[in-house]
Amino acid sequence: MTEVPHAQEKEAGGGFFDRTYAPASEKGLRFRLYRLLFHHEAQDERNFDLALIVVIFASVIVVMLDSEPSIKARWHDQLYVAEWIITILFTVEYAVRLWVVRRPLRYANSFLGVVDLLAILPTFLSLLFPASASLAVIRILRMLRIFRILKLVKYADDAGLLVQALLRSRRKILIFVTALLTISVIFGSLMYVVEGAEHGFDSIGTGMYWAVVTMATVGYGDISPGTGLGRFLTSTLIIIGYSIIVVPTGIYTAELARTMRPKRRVVRCGECGLIDHESDAWHCRRCGRSLPDPTE
Repeated sequence: MTEVPHAQEKEAGGGFFDRTYAPASEKGLRFRLYRLLFHHEAQDERNFDLALIVVIFASVIVVMLDSEPSIKARWHDQLYVAEWIITILFTVEYAVRLWVVRRPLRYANSFLGVVDLLAILPTFLSLLFPASASLAVIRILRMLRIFRILKLVKYADDAGLLVQALLRSRRKILIFVTALLTISVIFGSLMYVVEGAEHGFDSIGTGMYWAVVTMATVGYGDISPGTGLGRFLTSTLIIIGYSIIVVPTGIYTAELARTMRPKRRVVRCGECGLIDHESDAWHCRRCGRSLPDPTE
C-alpha cells in the first residue's frame, strides 16, 4: 500500500480548534507558508504562532489605551498609526491564509476564519464610522489559537459539553425568560398606575426597567416607590425574584448532568426484560443473558 504524503492528507473536520485544511500546493513558497500558518510541530511554526499571539495582545492594548481620554489626548496619533500597522499585518496574514489552502471558502467560513476577518473589519469601517474602531477589541478572540498551539484542544471538548447543555435547555430557558418579561410588564404597569410620574415612574417602560432591576435584586436606587402600596408591590416582587433566581441554574445543571451521562443502549433482554444497559454491553447486567448483536 502506498503511503499517503502528509501534504496530501484529506481535509478533516473537527472542533473549532483542531480543524485542518489541505494545502493548495505541495512544494515551494506556498507550501512553506501553509506549514507556517496552519501547523505547530516545528520550532519556527510555534514561534510564529506565539509571535502572532503577542501581536494580537498588543493590538488589543492599543485599542484600550486609545479609549482612555488622558492617553488619547497625548498619544492618539502614535496609537492610530500602530493600529493601522497591525491591521495591515493582519490583513496580509488573512489573505495569505486564503492563498495557501486548497479550499479558501472553507477556511473563510470556519469559526477561526470568521474571527480573522472580524479582526480587521472594524479598523477599515472606522474610515466611515469612526466609533467602530473600538470594536477592534474583538480580535481578542484570535487568542483562541493558543488552545491548539499549546495542545489544549481537549479543553475545547469540555467547552463543547457546556455549549451542548445550553442548547438542549434553550426551550426551557426561553419559557423562563418569557415568564420574567410577563411579570415585568405586569408589575411595571402597576407601578406606573400606583406611583406615577411624581415618583419617577413616568412610563410603563420605566416601570418595566424598575421591575427588572428589582426582580434581579440589584436595586440601583435611582427609582424607588413613595407610597405604601408601591412598597408592598416592591416587596412582593423582591420575594418573587429570590424565588425564581435559581430556576435557570437548575435547568442548566440538569441538562449538563444529562449531557455528561454515559450513553445507554436500549434493548430488551429476552430473559428478564431489562431494557437499559451500558452502551458497550453484550450481556444483561441483571441476569447475564446475551443481548442481541447491535449490528444485526
